[in-house]
Amino acid sequence: MNLLKQLWSDKLAALSLFIVAGTLAAGIFAPLLAPHDPNEVHMELRFAAASGEYWLGNDHLGRCVLSRLLYGIRPSVLWVLATLAASVGFGAAVGLIAGYFRGKTDAVLMRICDCMLSFPGYVMVLAIIGVLGVGLETILLAFVLMKWAWFARIVRTSVLQYAESDYVKFAKAVGAGHFHIITRHIVPVALPDIAVVSSSSFGSMILQISGFSFLGLGIQAPNAEWGMMLNEARAVMFSRPEQMLAPGIAIIVIVSAVNFLADALQVVWDPKLRASRQQQRPAAAAAAKLQGKEVA
Repeated sequence: MNLLKQLWSDKLAALSLFIVAGTLAAGIFAPLLAPHDPNEVHMELRFAAASGEYWLGNDHLGRCVLSRLLYGIRPSVLWVLATLAASVGFGAAVGLIAGYFRGKTDAVLMRICDCMLSFPGYVMVLAIIGVLGVGLETILLAFVLMKWAWFARIVRTSVLQYAESDYVKFAKAVGAGHFHIITRHIVPVALPDIAVVSSSSFGSMILQISGFSFLGLGIQAPNAEWGMMLNEARAVMFSRPEQMLAPGIAIIVIVSAVNFLADALQVVWDPKLRASRQQQRPAAAAAAKLQGKEVA
């Protein structure tokens, strides 16, 4: 509740949270919100303008753009979020174990992470696509294989700061088990770092999945996905540029909202950064006031 209050006090963060939550809800309830079947073809309505029945018009096959936009939230945002959760969960578990136990366990796990991180991310994705074939499932699997080692590295660095704290040493002295110490004393203090890094990666993963679908390597027609919608509208981008507006604006808005929300979370959970922001506000207000007097 305290976190929500702090986010709500920042207008930009509150708007970003509202956009992200609203987008997720719209994707979950897309069958209830979509006015038409997203794959239903009406060639007589090809490139029809927006109307009372079709609020965002129709595409090159007469399909409802609004319905496809709503259903496109699922692969573009919801499935990306699920993939991010899997990557963070596995990577965080590896990072917690490596940072807490250290020694040989840390050395072995980090060498595995080094091997995974030695491959460029996009090259690894393209290699997996080449082996398993194009499709959304292939790209999501590639994301998990590509991202978990990076999250493990970050979580390990965070855990190393707390593994030798006095309260952890006291818990060991009174006979607390490793699992109890990790879940009760390490995870709560490392959770803010995990949340900030995860939220920052969310926006980039949305862009990546849309980019691969735009190139024809992701979800395949006739399924609705924002990158696929841009790809389908590419052939008429000069004669019918409005066809690219809906999915393009949707990607820009959700990615911007996620990035702004990630910045707000970092400010909320970082006391030094929050104090710096609070000191900057009076100085900025004073400078604006002084500038206004000089203009007058």
